[in-house]
Amino acid sequence: MKLYQTLAAAGAALFATGAAQAGFVEEGRIGLTQHNICVLDCDNADKEDGPNVSAEIVFASPDFLSWAFSPRPYVTASINTAGATSFGGAGLEWSIPVGESFEIEPGFGYVLHDGAVANDFPNGDPRALEFSEENVLFGSEDLFRTSLGVTWNVNEKFGAQIIYEHLSHGQILGEGRNQGIDNIGLRLVYNFD
Repeated sequence: MKLYQTLAAAGAALFATGAAQAGFVEEGRIGLTQHNICVLDCDNADKEDGPNVSAEIVFASPDFLSWAFSPRPYVTASINTAGATSFGGAGLEWSIPVGESFEIEPGFGYVLHDGAVANDFPNGDPRALEFSEENVLFGSEDLFRTSLGVTWNVNEKFGAQIIYEHLSHGQILGEGRNQGIDNIGLRLVYNFD
């Protein structure tokens, strides 16, 4: 799955290069997030580690989404540097200006990941406990991604963003295990306009 996500990210980057020249791409973002941090439910926060390299391409909001307050579509990829869960997907983000230089950006999306869905070992097997202590058990190969970013537009071309993201199937895309993860980090923003 990691090869699939890497190829998908490379394909998205190539597409974005052409789309940016055509005016469809508004922003490119790249940075690091701390993987699987403790936010509210800390039971799983120590299971996977390592920073993730996070990249995102944000497109101009199409006219047909004006009824929903003009969210901007995005594609994202997040590769874990320690060999833990990586993911890639797409969704929508809303930009809410705050003053002249800041934006709050709530988002909602859908991702595929290469983490553990369920325990590889049956109950009672000593390896089952060890596996569950080292792996987040997502319960589904596809997950919802909710995010909240705060972007500081340093100038017309560059910005910096603090990003929080939560991945979970919400008992909608899967059933049973739904441990989910939270990531938080910093990204550089480049505005193509």
